[in-house]
Formats: sequence, C-alpha cells, structure tokens
Amino acid sequence: MDLKATRYKIVDHVATVWLHRPHRHNAWTGRMHAEYRWIMGRLADEPAVRAVVVTGTPPAFCVGADADALAGHVERGSYDDGLAAAGAEAGSTGTFGHGVPPELDRDFAFQFGLPFVTIAAVNGACAGVGLAVALFCDLRFASATAKLTTAAPRLGLPAAYGMSWVLPRLVGATRAADLLLSGRVVTGAETADWGCWNGVLPSGEEALAAASAYACHLVTSAGPEALRVTKRQLHTDLRRHDVGASLADARRLLGAAMTTAEYREGVAALLEGRSPRY
Repeated sequence: MDLKATRYKIVDHVATVWLHRPHRHNAWTGRMHAEYRWIMGRLADEPAVRAVVVTGTPPAFCVGADADALAGHVERGSYDDGLAAAGAEAGSTGTFGHGVPPELDRDFAFQFGLPFVTIAAVNGACAGVGLAVALFCDLRFASATAKLTTAAPRLGLPAAYGMSWVLPRLVGATRAADLLLSGRVVTGAETADWGCWNGVLPSGEEALAAASAYACHLVTSAGPEALRVTKRQLHTDLRRHDVGASLADARRLLGAAMTTAEYREGVAALLEGRSPRY
C-alpha cells in the first residue's frame, strides 16, 4: 500500500507507527484508517516484531475525525468509516481483517487480537477516534500537556468506537461517565492517577521516549511467546467472567510453555545470573 497518512519503521523487535498528517494535526480520515489497519496486519505477519509503539507526527497524536469527513457524514446522513473507498484507491483487496477472533475484528478492538504488545505514546492533542486508538492499545504513555477529549457529545453524537466499553474498564464508571457525557477537555497531567496511563511525562518527546524504552525493555526481558500468550490471556479474561476457565487455561498454558526452548533459556538465565537471550 502507498502510505500517505501514516508511516512506520522497525528497529530490531520494535516497530513504531506514526499517524502522519501533521498539517492537519493528524486528523483521522478513511485513508488513515485503511493504512493503519494495513500496517498492523503487515506487522502481524512479521514474527520478529514483538512490540509496536503508536504515536503521532508532532505536534499532535490525533485530533479526531477530519472536519471534511464530519461534514460528509452530515451530507450523507449516515456514518461511513471510509475503509472501502480508501482501500479501493490504494489498490487493496478491501479486506482488513487480521485473523483475530471475529468478536475482535472490528474498529480498534482488533488491536487486542494482534500477536504483539501495542503501546500508545500520546504526544499531543488526542480527541475522538484518536483517543479510541490509544485506549485500545495494551499500554499508554502520555504527555502531561496533551489535551484529551472524547469529543462526541459536543458534536451531538453518542459514545463512539467502543469507548463506552473500554473507558469504564480503565478509569471506572464514574470518571468514564464524566468524560463520555461531557466531552470536556482534560490533560495528561489531570488524569495521571486515573488508571489510564502507564506513565505521564512532561513533554510529547519524553512520552514517546518512555513508550519506546518500555517496548525495548519488554522485548529484551520477556520471552516472545510469553508476551503473545499473556496478551491473549489478558484480553480473553477481560471479556469473560469465569475465573475457573481462566485458571484452567493458565494451567494448560503453563504446561505447554514448560516444554519450550524459551522456558529452558529463561530458567538457564536465572540460574546463571544473566539476561535471557530471546
């Protein structure tokens, strides 16, 4: 795909993906949506990629849907995510799945089903669909000065992109209701202790650096299969309410893991007092 609204690079086992329309503060379009899903699918096919950092080209993360796209929704009187048109323009087959479970293969929930850890580096303004992208990452770092809003109610819209599902699970029902009902603007600093962020840093550059450093730590200290399986466990258990099933899965997965070279290397590194070589 010819990337016009995003970019990415892979260094060792960590990929960085940029939402890349800086002249529009990375406002979201159907083209960006299609490219973002295409990149994530491409990275999912790269066994060497174990963590992906998602950020925006400065000065913003993503200010939400592009104003022209919003105007188009008014004209049509309906919602269009733009994926079909953008995919056709780019010569795509029009399919954007990633082989994830069907219940996850929609909008940004598909990030839960990816085989690598996703880490958002919210380096600037983050609104609407941009906030959804960050919330559906596995981990999140933010700039203290980043302005954040769900945006929808101020546009006369309901909670969008599954934020009514994910926000209460991150920050609790009371704070989620505040953000979803009011659409008010908050900052990274104001929400630092809400449970949404793994770290809040003074600037956007430092938020990206912290997210990248965390990604590097993960891929050098944790076994790649352990990362994939633990992520799958986390998001499976987040969606179900059966502790017995969780414990049964854990026992089965532990038994399987203990037969692997990855486990043998982890134990050897512990006994020899060195870092594991995964």
